[in-house]
Amino acid sequence: MTKRGCLLVVFVLCLNGITHASASDPVDPELRALLQRSVSESTSFTDRFDAEVWLSDMSNRLQSLLPDHDERLELLRLVHREARRASLHPELVLALIETESHFQRFAISNAGAQGLMQIMPFWLDEMGRPDDNLFISATNLRYGCTILKYYLGIEKGDLARGLARYNGSLGKTVYSDKVLNTLREHWYQ
Repeated sequence: MTKRGCLLVVFVLCLNGITHASASDPVDPELRALLQRSVSESTSFTDRFDAEVWLSDMSNRLQSLLPDHDERLELLRLVHREARRASLHPELVLALIETESHFQRFAISNAGAQGLMQIMPFWLDEMGRPDDNLFISATNLRYGCTILKYYLGIEKGDLARGLARYNGSLGKTVYSDKVLNTLREHWYQ
């Protein structure tokens, strides 16, 4: 197994909880501070070869969901950057996005969550950034990856629980199972 394959197997993270919480739920001050620090940070690929291999592989997997080549590559670069910035595996973020919005940048849930990673708009006021646009992929990914990483930390790396927390369904496994199945079947092959 390759180094990347080993890392992907070991990472077992947790995704979706507060993103679907209501505006009346109390916001953890630590998460608010983490989001505030992250809004201006960024990272990217460290090796050109690694970038080319990953982008080519993921682009082929994403083609049926996002046919425009340029749009697809730009989104993959953003996902990789924001996932790595938050110390997440980009493939996990891709599985979450597929589950949450099916890569529809302008998706809005019944609860009002917006964009690729389905972020609740109350976060904009919590962050003191009411003019941020959650339909801008870079912004949505920054918020979503930061929130996901935070919940994974709370759950001490338990991917199923972290995903459930991200989705607001802690204690249930339907959402976590769906993301993990998508991860295994589509993004890790």
